[in-house]
Amino acid sequence: MKPDLKSMTRKQLEKLSADIDKALARVTRTEMKEALAAAEKAAKAHGFSLSEIAPGGRPAETPKKKAAKKPKKSGIPRYANPDDKSQTWTGKGRRPDWFLAAMEAGKSPDDLAV
Repeated sequence: MKPDLKSMTRKQLEKLSADIDKALARVTRTEMKEALAAAEKAAKAHGFSLSEIAPGGRPAETPKKKAAKKPKKSGIPRYANPDDKSQTWTGKGRRPDWFLAAMEAGKSPDDLAV
């Protein structure tokens, strides 16, 4: 049976969507249980238990290690705000407001160079 989506109200469509989400979750749980049973059976066929192969007994529960991130190098400032020398810009990315204001005031990038 194919529902006529064009004639359904918003409330009916939202209920249908919620029902679909519940059904998908139920099917996912069932498939996961089947996959776990198959994995246990395969491990047993090779003389192991699933907990020996996958710590915690379930592959989905094993924590994944994240790769260590290298700290970002900050760029070398190329421009400085003439009114506040602590405000700098590397020349990459979005132009700061103070830089745009200086350009509108008639200054050149060379005037703001560090």
